[in-house]
Amino acid sequence: MATDAPADGHRQIELSVVIPCFNEEDSLPTLVEVLATELPQVSASYEVILVDDGSNDRTLSMLRAISRERPEFRYLALSRNFGKESAMLAGLSHARGDKVAIMDGDLQHPPALLGQMLQLLHGDVQQVVARRTRDTDPPLRTFLSKAYYRLINRLIDVRLEDGVGDFRVLDRTAVNALLTLGETNRFSKGLFAWIGFGTAVVDYQNVSRAAGATKWRLSDLFNYGIDGVVSFNYRPLRLSIWFGVLVTAVATIYAIWVLGSAIANGNSVPGYVTTICAVTGFGGVQLILLGVIGEYLGRIYAEVKRRPLFLLKESSLGTPLSVTTALGPEHEDRLAAHKLLEDE
Repeated sequence: MATDAPADGHRQIELSVVIPCFNEEDSLPTLVEVLATELPQVSASYEVILVDDGSNDRTLSMLRAISRERPEFRYLALSRNFGKESAMLAGLSHARGDKVAIMDGDLQHPPALLGQMLQLLHGDVQQVVARRTRDTDPPLRTFLSKAYYRLINRLIDVRLEDGVGDFRVLDRTAVNALLTLGETNRFSKGLFAWIGFGTAVVDYQNVSRAAGATKWRLSDLFNYGIDGVVSFNYRPLRLSIWFGVLVTAVATIYAIWVLGSAIANGNSVPGYVTTICAVTGFGGVQLILLGVIGEYLGRIYAEVKRRPLFLLKESSLGTPLSVTTALGPEHEDRLAAHKLLEDE
C-alpha cells in the first residue's frame, strides 16, 4: 500500500524490481510490456530498476526512452561492464521498495510468478526463491548439474540448491543484510544462502529466452563454478595439504618397493618411463597446488584494494557522473538512508 511521500520527494514504494541488462536491446520492448501488465496486478506501488552493465548495443538509449515514457521504470548506467553481480548490487543499493525482486531481462524468469512469490513473503519468510526444474534439459546437462551441486555442497559452508538462481523476492531486512556484505568477489547464490532468514521455494518450468542469445559461454560457467567453490570456504587449501600427504605417502611406498627389489634382485638400471612419469606427475601436482593458493591470494589482493564494486555514469535520477557506489566504508550511510525511508 502506498504511503505519503517522504520529505525528499520520493514516495514510499511497495515493490522494487531489479533487472541487470547487458546487450538486451532485442528483449527490452517485450520485457517492459510484460512488466507493465503484470506488476500493477501484484503491487499497489512499484518501480523497475533496469541496470545497464556497459552494453555495447542500443540498450542504454532504449532505457532512456523507456524512463521518459514510463516514470516507474528507472535506469542506472554503469561506466563499463562490471559483471552481473555488480549490476545486481547497483540495483539493490538504489531500490526503495519494502520488497525487492531480482530477475533477468531475457524473460527466462517469468514475471507472472511474482504474484505467487509475493504472497509467500510474510511472517517468518524473508526470501522467496524460484527454482527452475530440469524436466526439459538434456540428460547430460542434468547429470553434470546435479554432480556439481553435490560436490560443491560437500565443500562450501552454505547449502546451494540445483535450479535456484538469482530470481527471487526479498523483504527489506534481507536486502539490508546483503548490502552489509562488502566483499569484492561476490557469488550471489552463496550470499543469498549465507544471510539465512526464512526461505520459501516456488518451482517453475524452464522458459526460453524472449529474444537474443545467451551471454554465458562455457568458460564463464567454469569460472562461475570456481567462484562458488572458493568464495565460501578454505577447504581447497586443506585438501591440498591432504593431497600432498597422499602423494608423499605413495612416493615413500614406491621408494621402499624399489629399495626392496634392489636388495632382493640386485641393482638395475632405473627405468626411463618411471622417471618421466614421476617428474611430470609431481610437476602437475605442484602446479595445481600453486593454482589453488594463487586463487585465494588473488582474492585477498582484490579485497585489500577496496575499489568500488561499480561506478555510475548516468541514471534516470540525474546522478552526477562523479558518483561512485560501492560497499565500502560508506555502506553504513546508505543503510541509514534506507532506514530513514522505512521510518517515514
